[in-house]
Amino acid sequence: MEMTGEQLIPLPQAEVWNGLNDPEVLKASIPGCESIERVTENEFKIALTAAVGPVKAKFKGKLLLSDIKAPDSYSLTFEGSGGAAGFAKGGAQVSLATEANGTRLTYSAKANIGGKLAQVGSRLIDGVAAKTANDFFANFNAHLAPQAPAAAPGRFNPLWIVAAIIGAMLVVNWLVVAQH
Repeated sequence: MEMTGEQLIPLPQAEVWNGLNDPEVLKASIPGCESIERVTENEFKIALTAAVGPVKAKFKGKLLLSDIKAPDSYSLTFEGSGGAAGFAKGGAQVSLATEANGTRLTYSAKANIGGKLAQVGSRLIDGVAAKTANDFFANFNAHLAPQAPAAAPGRFNPLWIVAAIIGAMLVVNWLVVAQH
């Protein structure tokens, strides 16, 4: 599975970068997130609850950042499991670019998924993925700049998020992939 998307965030690039690397900001922004723990400088553990149609499960996983070029881009690898509900494993690239009205966040991801979540219909997954991505960006913007205007609509592949997240896009990315 491959996913791509972008979002204009009405904040300076340094603030967006810091938010994407702050476990507390991510926890407040990712729908269903119960915890994010920094294990090392570039590794995180995450626990969240996700639901797609009749399948609802708690997921636990880990994220590893690499190829870090602060404050412009990074790569991440992720893997997570929700027991019988399913699993996700893959990678993503996240990049930031300064624009006149804020910061353009662009992401692309590839993932392998399995279990019950992989059997849910793609139309249902598309809707959940789009809503999760939109909710993440709304929460992220509200947490970082409560007085900032809403993020301008970006183009999304409805198969992603992660929650994606991205995730931060990193964790969102894992969430959407785990839901598929």
